[in-house]
Amino acid sequence: MKFGIDRILEESALRKPLAGRRVALLAHPASVTRDLTHSLDALAALSGLRLSAALGPQHGLRGDKQDNMIESPDYLDPVHRIPVFSLYGTVRRPTAAMMDSFDVLLVDLQDLGCRIYTFITTLRYVLEEAARLDKAVWVLDRPNPVGRPVEGLKLRPGQESFVGAGALPMRHGLTMGELARWFIATLRLDVDCEVVPMQGWQPPAPPGFGWPLGERSWVNPSPNAPSLSMARCYAGSVMLEGTTLSEGRGTTRPLEVLGAPDLEAEALLREMHKLAPQWLRGCRLRPCWFEPTFHKHAGGLCAGFQVHVEDSAHYDHEAFRPWRLFALAFKALRRLRPDYPLWRDFPYEYEQQRLAIDVINGSDLLRRWVDDPAATPADLDAMATPDETAWRAERQQLLLY
Repeated sequence: MKFGIDRILEESALRKPLAGRRVALLAHPASVTRDLTHSLDALAALSGLRLSAALGPQHGLRGDKQDNMIESPDYLDPVHRIPVFSLYGTVRRPTAAMMDSFDVLLVDLQDLGCRIYTFITTLRYVLEEAARLDKAVWVLDRPNPVGRPVEGLKLRPGQESFVGAGALPMRHGLTMGELARWFIATLRLDVDCEVVPMQGWQPPAPPGFGWPLGERSWVNPSPNAPSLSMARCYAGSVMLEGTTLSEGRGTTRPLEVLGAPDLEAEALLREMHKLAPQWLRGCRLRPCWFEPTFHKHAGGLCAGFQVHVEDSAHYDHEAFRPWRLFALAFKALRRLRPDYPLWRDFPYEYEQQRLAIDVINGSDLLRRWVDDPAATPADLDAMATPDETAWRAERQQLLLY
């Protein structure tokens, strides 16, 4: 199969409208070609393409920041001698000066298929600024590595943030090109936007179910996204960022594990199975112990579990529901230990007033469900299912594949 970047490089007819125009690239470490050349280097090597600038989202153009919520600076690319502007530093929305450095912006970002991944918000911001300043945007499409499943509550009005660009469910099932189409439609943007579609992407096909296993190498789109397994878990495990529980940052399996020094893993898993065994389908949960080298509980031995979704004998793509699975872990812990200090209160992605768990979920509905002793798994289903059904219908006209 071919990604958007492959087609731009190989098909001169696609590049023809770029002739004589200043071109910038918005990219990150996973913005690579089939042979693993970074897209910036591959584009710079093309004759007749006038590369004038580059932009980097959270974690940087080349991947310079390991931990979460660490800003990146602007700099001059030492090889190509063009300015590299940070969209996760002094500003997150491109400035007029940044936009003035190009005529066409190529967006080549590998997403994880989850609403809170900040590259989605960066895409919205560049589309809005391009509409305002009459710039063109080309989205070089890449796979949604977790395919088409939809899960989770939609973000509620007024709850937008840098990890909540719009009324999407947690798992939206769209590519970046399709998301661009959604932003343009919902925000009514008058912008010159082209999507360079992939060729041969088959999101329902096993064993990748969205990611072309055996055809393309996995490159971390952010430092703690080291594998397809992490991507599959992320729409649920990312909620751990809003809790006092470790999500495995500082280990070799970030965002695939849950743990804390004071947990009883076996009791937690038993309670989860008791409450909603149907929410644990499609994966294997294994009790485990780990010691983070940095971040939450650094240097402490944490007990918890790991979610295994790499084994084709046990992974069921359609049945696996990570958002419900991790919500269930919170609910089970609350039932076992009602006074457990679960919710972490700290500034999260530039939001000072709301709890991080509410920012992540786009409302307080999930937290209130966890904290309500009378609320059942059926109650969360009753809230989420209408959102999921409505989103499947809404996105249908956006699908390119």
